[in-house]
Amino acid sequence: MNMDWGTVIGYWPFVLGLMATGVVSGIAAGLLGIGGGAVIVPALSNALLLMGYDAEIVQRVAVGTSLAIIIPTGIMSARAHHKRGALDMAVLKLWAPFIVVGTFVGGLMAGLFSGDVLRIVFAVMAFVIAANILFAFQTRLMGHLKGSSLTHRVSAFVVGYISSLMGIGGGSLTVPT
Repeated sequence: MNMDWGTVIGYWPFVLGLMATGVVSGIAAGLLGIGGGAVIVPALSNALLLMGYDAEIVQRVAVGTSLAIIIPTGIMSARAHHKRGALDMAVLKLWAPFIVVGTFVGGLMAGLFSGDVLRIVFAVMAFVIAANILFAFQTRLMGHLKGSSLTHRVSAFVVGYISSLMGIGGGSLTVPT
Protein backbone atom coordinates (compact mmCIF):
# COMPACT_ATOMS: atom_id res chain seq x y z
CA MET A 1 0.00 0.00 0.00
CA ASN A 2 1.41 3.34 -1.07
CA MET A 3 0.80 6.07 1.56
CA ASP A 4 1.03 9.75 0.86
CA TRP A 5 2.56 11.01 4.13
CA GLY A 6 1.69 14.59 3.28
CA THR A 7 -1.98 13.65 3.29
CA VAL A 8 -1.63 11.66 6.52
CA ILE A 9 0.17 14.55 8.25
CA GLY A 10 -2.42 16.99 6.88
CA TYR A 11 -5.15 15.19 8.82
CA TRP A 12 -3.48 15.60 12.23
CA PRO A 13 -4.98 19.03 12.91
CA PHE A 14 -8.40 17.54 12.15
CA VAL A 15 -7.77 14.56 14.44
CA LEU A 16 -6.44 16.77 17.25
CA GLY A 17 -9.40 19.12 16.83
CA LEU A 18 -11.83 16.19 17.07
CA MET A 19 -10.05 14.95 20.19
CA ALA A 20 -10.31 18.41 21.79
CA THR A 21 -13.97 18.57 20.77
CA GLY A 22 -14.55 15.20 22.43
CA VAL A 23 -12.97 16.43 25.66
CA VAL A 24 -14.98 19.67 25.69
CA SER A 25 -18.24 17.88 24.81
CA GLY A 26 -17.57 15.27 27.50
CA ILE A 27 -16.99 17.94 30.13
CA ALA A 28 -20.13 19.80 29.00
CA ALA A 29 -22.08 16.55 29.12
CA GLY A 30 -20.90 15.81 32.64
CA LEU A 31 -21.46 19.31 33.98
CA LEU A 32 -24.66 20.25 32.17
CA GLY A 33 -26.43 16.94 31.54
CA ILE A 34 -26.29 17.34 27.76
CA GLY A 35 -25.09 14.80 25.22
CA GLY A 36 -22.42 16.98 23.73
CA GLY A 37 -24.13 17.59 20.38
CA ALA A 38 -24.20 21.31 21.10
CA VAL A 39 -20.40 21.18 20.98
CA ILE A 40 -19.89 18.42 18.39
CA VAL A 41 -22.14 19.76 15.60
CA PRO A 42 -20.63 23.25 15.21
CA ALA A 43 -17.07 21.98 15.69
CA LEU A 44 -17.43 19.20 13.14
CA SER A 45 -19.31 21.43 10.70
CA ASN A 46 -16.58 24.08 10.84
CA ALA A 47 -13.80 21.50 10.58
CA LEU A 48 -15.37 19.98 7.47
CA LEU A 49 -15.82 23.43 5.91
CA LEU A 50 -12.15 24.22 6.59
CA MET A 51 -11.20 20.95 4.93
CA GLY A 52 -13.00 22.08 1.78
CA TYR A 53 -16.14 19.95 1.87
CA ASP A 54 -19.31 21.23 0.21
CA ALA A 55 -21.14 23.63 2.52
CA GLU A 56 -24.46 22.05 1.54
CA ILE A 57 -23.57 18.66 3.03
CA VAL A 58 -21.38 19.51 6.04
CA GLN A 59 -24.30 20.31 8.34
CA ARG A 60 -25.99 17.03 7.48
CA VAL A 61 -22.76 15.10 8.08
CA ALA A 62 -22.17 16.94 11.37
CA VAL A 63 -25.73 16.28 12.57
CA GLY A 64 -25.68 12.61 11.55
CA THR A 65 -22.26 12.01 13.07
CA SER A 66 -23.26 13.71 16.29
CA LEU A 67 -26.40 11.59 16.58
CA ALA A 68 -24.41 8.41 15.89
CA ILE A 69 -22.06 9.33 18.75
CA ILE A 70 -24.83 10.39 21.13
CA ILE A 71 -26.98 7.25 20.81
CA PRO A 72 -24.55 4.82 22.49
CA THR A 73 -23.27 7.39 24.99
CA GLY A 74 -26.85 8.35 25.89
CA ILE A 75 -27.75 4.71 26.49
CA MET A 76 -24.72 4.23 28.73
CA SER A 77 -25.48 7.43 30.62
CA ALA A 78 -29.12 6.44 31.14
CA ARG A 79 -28.04 3.03 32.45
CA ALA A 80 -25.64 4.66 34.91
CA HIS A 81 -28.33 7.08 36.14
CA HIS A 82 -30.83 4.22 36.42
CA LYS A 83 -28.40 2.26 38.63
CA ARG A 84 -28.25 5.28 40.95
CA GLY A 85 -32.04 5.58 41.05
CA ALA A 86 -31.96 8.87 39.12
CA LEU A 87 -34.19 7.84 36.23
CA ASP A 88 -37.94 8.44 36.40
CA MET A 89 -39.27 5.33 34.70
CA ALA A 90 -42.85 6.66 34.58
CA VAL A 91 -41.72 9.72 32.60
CA LEU A 92 -39.45 7.57 30.42
CA LYS A 93 -42.36 5.25 29.53
CA LEU A 94 -44.58 8.25 28.80
CA TRP A 95 -41.97 10.08 26.71
CA ALA A 96 -40.12 7.30 24.87
CA PRO A 97 -42.63 6.48 22.11
CA PHE A 98 -43.23 10.15 21.32
CA ILE A 99 -39.54 11.04 21.31
CA VAL A 100 -38.90 8.14 18.92
CA VAL A 101 -41.71 9.27 16.58
CA GLY A 102 -40.58 12.92 16.77
CA THR A 103 -37.00 11.91 16.03
CA PHE A 104 -38.08 9.75 13.12
CA VAL A 105 -40.23 12.53 11.63
CA GLY A 106 -37.44 15.08 12.16
CA GLY A 107 -34.89 12.76 10.58
CA LEU A 108 -37.08 12.29 7.51
CA MET A 109 -37.83 15.99 7.24
CA ALA A 110 -34.16 16.98 7.66
CA GLY A 111 -33.62 15.75 4.12
CA LEU A 112 -36.09 18.37 2.90
CA PHE A 113 -34.14 21.26 4.44
CA SER A 114 -30.98 22.83 3.09
CA GLY A 115 -27.79 22.91 5.14
CA ASP A 116 -28.41 26.62 5.74
CA VAL A 117 -31.86 25.94 7.20
CA LEU A 118 -30.40 23.27 9.51
CA ARG A 119 -27.71 25.74 10.64
CA ILE A 120 -30.38 28.36 11.34
CA VAL A 121 -32.45 25.84 13.33
CA PHE A 122 -29.33 24.97 15.35
CA ALA A 123 -28.43 28.61 16.00
CA VAL A 124 -31.94 29.73 16.93
CA MET A 125 -32.51 26.77 19.24
CA ALA A 126 -29.08 27.22 20.85
CA PHE A 127 -30.08 30.82 21.59
CA VAL A 128 -33.48 29.70 22.99
CA ILE A 129 -31.79 27.06 25.17
CA ALA A 130 -29.27 29.62 26.49
CA ALA A 131 -32.03 32.16 27.17
CA ASN A 132 -34.02 29.48 29.01
CA ILE A 133 -31.01 28.72 31.20
CA LEU A 134 -30.76 32.40 32.13
CA PHE A 135 -34.45 33.25 32.49
CA ALA A 136 -36.17 29.87 33.12
CA PHE A 137 -39.17 30.90 31.02
CA GLN A 138 -39.90 27.28 30.09
CA THR A 139 -40.41 26.38 33.74
CA ARG A 140 -42.88 29.20 34.18
CA LEU A 141 -44.66 28.33 30.91
CA MET A 142 -44.96 24.61 31.55
CA GLY A 143 -44.83 24.33 35.34
CA HIS A 144 -48.59 24.27 35.75
CA LEU A 145 -48.95 21.60 33.04
CA LYS A 146 -46.60 19.03 34.59
CA GLY A 147 -49.43 16.62 35.43
CA SER A 148 -50.87 16.61 31.92
CA SER A 149 -50.08 13.46 29.94
CA LEU A 150 -50.93 15.28 26.71
CA THR A 151 -48.39 18.01 27.54
CA HIS A 152 -45.75 15.34 28.18
CA ARG A 153 -46.50 13.60 24.89
CA VAL A 154 -46.45 16.79 22.83
CA SER A 155 -43.26 17.95 24.58
CA ALA A 156 -41.58 14.59 23.91
CA PHE A 157 -42.50 14.73 20.22
CA VAL A 158 -41.20 18.31 19.89
CA VAL A 159 -37.97 17.45 21.76
CA GLY A 160 -37.39 14.46 19.47
CA TYR A 161 -38.16 16.45 16.34
CA ILE A 162 -35.97 19.45 17.16
CA SER A 163 -33.15 17.30 18.55
CA SER A 164 -32.95 15.30 15.33
CA LEU A 165 -32.71 18.50 13.27
CA MET A 166 -30.01 19.88 15.57
CA GLY A 167 -28.01 16.65 15.98
CA ILE A 168 -28.27 16.72 19.77
CA GLY A 169 -29.41 14.09 22.22
CA GLY A 170 -32.08 16.39 23.58
CA GLY A 171 -30.86 16.77 27.15
CA SER A 172 -30.71 20.54 26.83
CA LEU A 173 -34.39 20.47 25.85
CA THR A 174 -35.56 17.59 28.05
CA VAL A 175 -33.95 18.57 31.36
CA PRO A 176 -35.75 21.92 31.69
CA THR A 177 -39.00 20.42 30.37
